[in-house]
Amino acid sequence: MERRQAVLGSAAFFVLAPGGVAGLVPWLLTRWRVEPFWPPLRIAGAVLLVAALAVLISSFARFAAEGLGTPAPVAPPDRLVVGGFYRYVRNPMYLAVLSLIIGQALVLGQLILLAYAAVVTAAFTAMVHWHEEPALHRQFGDQYDTYRAAVPGWLPRLRPWASG
Repeated sequence: MERRQAVLGSAAFFVLAPGGVAGLVPWLLTRWRVEPFWPPLRIAGAVLLVAALAVLISSFARFAAEGLGTPAPVAPPDRLVVGGFYRYVRNPMYLAVLSLIIGQALVLGQLILLAYAAVVTAAFTAMVHWHEEPALHRQFGDQYDTYRAAVPGWLPRLRPWASG
């Protein structure tokens, strides 16, 4: 895939997938109505939102720049993406989306979003286990197996993985 197509595809998928899961659905559940909540938790939520958005944008950009593809299953990358935040954890996008939902829960004082985050966690975990990991193994073989053995799926490493 050409880089321009990868960038445009990643941008479109960014709006649809994380935009829907971490934007539209939380809005539908809460109308982003602010409820009384402990101020330090609101601040922690705001920090979490900013950090998660930075991780998400960086991870999406890496698919176009490094992988020459998109995170969308219909236009996967040509190369295994193992740089940036992927050196610490295999699923930074999913963790960022979950962090956006939890951050909103804290900022808004809307505990319904914590229950929603639990449902999203279950869906992401199933998607990774039953679809993504087998597909990555089929596409990248030993390269993916080496990466998977070195980089945890959900709890980030403290030091970045140095590939090959």
